[in-house]
Amino acid sequence: MNPFRRIAIFLSIALLLMGGIERPRTVAADDPPEAKQVDAVFADLTKRGSPGCALAVGRNAKIIYKKGYGLGNIEQDIPINPRTVFDIGSTSKQFTATGILLLEKGGKLSVNDDVRKYIPELPDYGKKITILNLLNHTSGIRDYLTLFELASVYVDSVTTDEDALAIITRQKSLNFEPGSEFLYSNSGYFLLSVIVKRVSQKSLPEFAAGNIFKPLGMTQTLYRD
Repeated sequence: MNPFRRIAIFLSIALLLMGGIERPRTVAADDPPEAKQVDAVFADLTKRGSPGCALAVGRNAKIIYKKGYGLGNIEQDIPINPRTVFDIGSTSKQFTATGILLLEKGGKLSVNDDVRKYIPELPDYGKKITILNLLNHTSGIRDYLTLFELASVYVDSVTTDEDALAIITRQKSLNFEPGSEFLYSNSGYFLLSVIVKRVSQKSLPEFAAGNIFKPLGMTQTLYRD
């Protein structure tokens, strides 16, 4: 499993219902008056064979309208509904960051700590790289997905955390001095997941489930392990 996939959360929704797959519904009598206007915005996604989306409309902290449009699986003609599973990709980085901040709140680490305190395998680049540098993409550490591509490793194939850590720690220099520039880095968030695991003694999926998703009532949200 590509470690980057581990940083992909499936957002809060289960595809299968008790009685089978829920089909898209039409506007009901108890829907808000704006429902038809909302449906009109997404009318092009109701064409046969179209991919689509799911939406929820909130008012006063309550969901007043939810609906799916188009297909979640075109090959199998499975429609999207309000409970369809979506891979939210790197949007999940905010939950990784939340995990780090929870550990800081619990006195387990500080965002100002040197990353090598928790990942001593990293080379000493002569400059301190902090956890905060990882969080805000200012570490200068090279992106491991790019490194995989340069090494002719197919990133959608089967790779492991060990593979990712190995290719990162083999780098003898940084892209820039820590804190001097911003450059989006998957390596930073992969290393944050390693820190969560080493500090909490739980994998990031396990830690997030027990400390973020369950307390918030996000019972159908998870990291894919």
